[in-house]
Amino acid sequence: MALKDIQPTGNKDTRSGFGDGIAEAARKNPNIVALTADLAGSLKLQQFMKEFPERFVQCGIAEANMIGIAAGMTIGGKIPYTTTFANFSTGRVYDQIRQSVAYSGKNVKICASHAGVTLGEDGATHQILEDIGLMKMLPGMTVIVPCDYAQTKAATLAIADYQGPVYLRFGRPVWPIFTKEEDFRIGKAQQFSEGTDVTIFACGHLVWNAIQAGAQLQEKGISVEVINIHTIKPLDEEAVLASIRKTRCVVTAEEHNIIGGLGDAIAQCAAKHFPVPIEYVGTKDTFGESGTPKELLKKYGLDIPDIVAAAEKVIQRKKNG
Repeated sequence: MALKDIQPTGNKDTRSGFGDGIAEAARKNPNIVALTADLAGSLKLQQFMKEFPERFVQCGIAEANMIGIAAGMTIGGKIPYTTTFANFSTGRVYDQIRQSVAYSGKNVKICASHAGVTLGEDGATHQILEDIGLMKMLPGMTVIVPCDYAQTKAATLAIADYQGPVYLRFGRPVWPIFTKEEDFRIGKAQQFSEGTDVTIFACGHLVWNAIQAGAQLQEKGISVEVINIHTIKPLDEEAVLASIRKTRCVVTAEEHNIIGGLGDAIAQCAAKHFPVPIEYVGTKDTFGESGTPKELLKKYGLDIPDIVAAAEKVIQRKKNG
């Protein structure tokens, strides 16, 4: 398929996909409860609160307490979705998640908005770029980073029926919608094009940038495979290896530190089974800063031209042996 033919069906923030998804999931399952740490509006919980006020818990600005309450609620058969910004969902409460959720194997869904530099003006203290790494290192933790509104909604619904702790990462900005809800399956990569010259693996907001970059590469006569790795853990190693055995070089693209994120997961898989040259598009061991999402994507090397340049570089590395 020509990547230029993939056109948005609309534009909406991924956090709205979460808000619509949790309301729909709650209509189907009476055990679903929502907890927030003073961020119900930002996490788009208004519809859930309107329909299920008795299943909503406002914990206030006490994220560690929220995680503990959620872990306890699972003992009674509830399926708690905790909601706050990604920085406060992971960094601030890592000990509680490790001990009370992951180690204890509790069925808590940790749902985190405002991840990455596309959070924008709130700046470095809120723009966590280490959360994927933090969460995928926890034994038994499933990590999902959907790419648009539709996929975030689908993931929010899917994790209700998925046993075990989950980290669901999404964001603040309005972003193109280009997937269908029915195409999402936990642990199964989503392929947008087939190619033989280079594979671009991406997650989150950068999937759209990867598609745009891939379209530019195709116009240059480069055969490119673009694959959405929405489930970072468990990684779809079968899809990863099938692709890299064809293309023999890789670009990874993520709105996250290149240390510990998607790139590391792909590299580890390749190193174990089929080593290939890899170029990483992500933040380079740095914190963020205040700015518009567009400005920050450009400054931190996460934009479409950066993915194109990485693909051309890694293809040349492959040719050079």
